[in-house]
Amino acid sequence: MASHNFIDQIKLEIRSGKGGSGSCYLHRDRLTIKGGPEGGDGGRGGHVILRGNSQMWTLIPYRYKRHIKADDGGNGGKNRLHGANGKDIYLDVPLGTIVKSEEGAFLMEVTEDNQTQVLLQGGIGGRGNWHFKSPTRQTPRYAQPGKEGLSGLFTFELKVLADVGLIGFPNAGKSTLLASISAAKPRIASYPFTTLVPNLGIVPYKEYRSFSVADIPGIIEGAHTGKGLGTRFLRHIERNSSLLFLVSCEESDPRKTYDQLLTELSSYNKDLLIKKRILIITKADIIGHDTKKIEDVLNLFPSDLTKMAISSASRFNLEPLKDLLWNTLNAQ
Repeated sequence: MASHNFIDQIKLEIRSGKGGSGSCYLHRDRLTIKGGPEGGDGGRGGHVILRGNSQMWTLIPYRYKRHIKADDGGNGGKNRLHGANGKDIYLDVPLGTIVKSEEGAFLMEVTEDNQTQVLLQGGIGGRGNWHFKSPTRQTPRYAQPGKEGLSGLFTFELKVLADVGLIGFPNAGKSTLLASISAAKPRIASYPFTTLVPNLGIVPYKEYRSFSVADIPGIIEGAHTGKGLGTRFLRHIERNSSLLFLVSCEESDPRKTYDQLLTELSSYNKDLLIKKRILIITKADIIGHDTKKIEDVLNLFPSDLTKMAISSASRFNLEPLKDLLWNTLNAQ
């Protein structure tokens, strides 16, 4: 997906429909000169409803649609005719979308296909004058107006839903790995910040099974404070079931690089460290797939950490990696 087509945060001014007014009607026909009240009720205003859509990957449909308003309810009519309800508006959003108020308070999230949640309820329709008839007031000449709809400024944020999130500093080989194990075509180059938006790939596995992997734009030291791409994409990591840390064997101190990644994630959200974690040493072809050198690098890391070395260019250990990821995702 092109970077200019990926929108993961947007602000919308949204208003639900106003309720229709009740009717103030007194019955009249050729045989009745002074009949009783028969004004109908107004219809309710249209709701604004969020709906999950698994076919959407971005919030770009709302990029140039900053004001959204549902229809108003119809007014009541004579003979107690009820006004039409305003048409509801459905806002289709990608799975993983959360909505916040203007003050930044969390309101709701959508994580399932066709899941619906009412963001703003339409105003209630006013009651017609027949509701106000009484023994002492048999011909009330007033009816209720419809209730105003609700409105507000809302922030929509997309957090990419994926089974595995690729975590690493720029040029760690994340995009190359994603392209090697899935049909995704991320932009790949030898300079930092080649990846400017999350890329999602579906990895085919044995017996027609599959799992999803997200390539998160490269983190740099100080990202949690806003450096580089800052915290703009760190929130996407929150949705991943497992985290795959990538450290290139080109690094002068691989263990320090890994610790820096942990520090950035912890500083952003400590809960990220609870997720299942796997370490991958990338670009093993640079050291010639030398078993002794690979073991020396892997031994730099904690013994209880699941780890292995791969090379996307030569496809070294890619199949064992897929086995490892599948087993990790489906562990009891």
